[in-house]
Amino acid sequence: MNNPIISFQDVSFQYQSQSEPTLNHLNFDIYAGEKVLIAGPSGSGKTTISRLMNGLIPSAYPGKLSGKILINGQSVTDQTIFDLSLKVGTVLQDPDTQFVGLTVAEDIAFALENDGEKQSVLKQKASEWAKQLGISEIINNHPQEISGGQKQRVAMAGVLVDEGKILLFDEPLASLDPVAGRESIELIDEMQKKGDTTTVIIEHRIEDVLYKSVDRIILVDEGEIVANDTPDTILKSGILAKLGLREPLYLSALKYAGVDLKQVAHVDNVNDVALTENTVAAVKKWVQPHHSQTLATDQEPVLKAKDISFSCDSKQVLNKLNLSIQPGEMVSLVGRNGVGKTTLSNIITGFLHQSSGSLTLNGKVMDDDSIKERADHIGYVLQDPNMMISKNTVSEEVALGLTLRQVTPDEIETRVAETLKVCGLFEYRHWPISALSFGQKKRVTIAAILVLNPELLILDEPTAGQDWRHYTEMLTFIRDLNQKTGISVIFITHDMHLMMEYSDRVVVLNDGVIAYDDQPMKLFANLDLLKQASLVETSLFTLAQRVKVDPEDLIASFIDQERVGQRDE
Repeated sequence: MNNPIISFQDVSFQYQSQSEPTLNHLNFDIYAGEKVLIAGPSGSGKTTISRLMNGLIPSAYPGKLSGKILINGQSVTDQTIFDLSLKVGTVLQDPDTQFVGLTVAEDIAFALENDGEKQSVLKQKASEWAKQLGISEIINNHPQEISGGQKQRVAMAGVLVDEGKILLFDEPLASLDPVAGRESIELIDEMQKKGDTTTVIIEHRIEDVLYKSVDRIILVDEGEIVANDTPDTILKSGILAKLGLREPLYLSALKYAGVDLKQVAHVDNVNDVALTENTVAAVKKWVQPHHSQTLATDQEPVLKAKDISFSCDSKQVLNKLNLSIQPGEMVSLVGRNGVGKTTLSNIITGFLHQSSGSLTLNGKVMDDDSIKERADHIGYVLQDPNMMISKNTVSEEVALGLTLRQVTPDEIETRVAETLKVCGLFEYRHWPISALSFGQKKRVTIAAILVLNPELLILDEPTAGQDWRHYTEMLTFIRDLNQKTGISVIFITHDMHLMMEYSDRVVVLNDGVIAYDDQPMKLFANLDLLKQASLVETSLFTLAQRVKVDPEDLIASFIDQERVGQRDE
């Protein structure tokens, strides 16, 4: 067998700011041409592994490192971060953080410019890679003007232009809608095959990554390797659920139907999984008829948007939009990137003002209310946690809103502790926020709003960067809070499972108006509407088609089973 292109030999690492090691005695090899998925729950050490591969540790993150890490047979400690950047191209979780050029072309060519290449070479290479990644039409745009999926392609072009043989993706799906995410996985697969590169993907959305095949999955938990095997073996073992990771939905459905996955072939893809007569019969027996319930609309809405219009740079973003949110409802607001979801939420919270139309909260017109006045009733959690954080430690950040409202210290301490426990952050309460992962920062910002007990809660992509355990804990908490207090919740999301399991309604925005406003089940069985919303069919829909049962019935049976499981835990 050839020598590995990446080799971790008894590697341990402890950050300078931490009292315990993050990684403990890691041993694994990755060979040239492989595509490997490294997965694990939040805080397991995945990002630390990536920083060791690309040299950010110890250059940017000092600490105690032991063992040996070899890239192309050479120790990383014998190479500069510049040397490693030529071998390991890294696409970060948040592409915005690695943009340096004023235009897409400048950003693609930046590495070559650092190498002193001629202008003619820079233009040629930037043009070639833009064409290869399908972004030629935006090559003169500013990076901040383009969509999330386009940003990721630009970031990929910026690392591919150096023609390194190792590509490292740190949670590439975290900020993408389902369609852009699927396109990204297709592009990664294409680049890996076409360029004969070695690809390492660090991601906990396992089913989405497995849309295209990978050679191996390496599972990390509490800084140790707990599994290193083929996807088929990993998925059959049941270890994902034990680690708090989400197994593919279609496999959960098969298990709910009583199917023994160890007896099933090709479980790593819903289109290839072997469905015998017995398996099909078991699924059909498990699926129960679904009876739609009429949504109640006879109450005074907690929020009502009437004929809301908004234009930006002569573009009509919202056009006489009408939306009502009932007391106690949990509503998912969805649509493709740039369709106006965040614009609508900014109008509701007062950060933007509509061109025409009116907003009422609990029957009172609030068009002239200030941001502060609205904030006493409406909580808003931004998509990017770094834009909300202003304190140094977790406890200080979560307590800030209560402190500004002059709540007593004893009550602040009690409410902050309760919220941190529910959000899975209590053990991090004294941590500096700078030491947290993206997903952990996200939970901090949600906790900082939940502690204030708002009447209406707006969450912009709340599940981005969350592993399955924390995802479930957080959304279960929000649902429990909703049921106990009657708080209304708006999720701005692309998360299909959140829409299915935690939403009473799904509202699809398209061309400035509402294209769909009804129960989730009907949406997921309508491929045309899914396309409008920049969503993709779930694997449950595909499974239903393969076993020839009604998709709405199968999805409803799945959600009912999930909720039973959560109550039993």
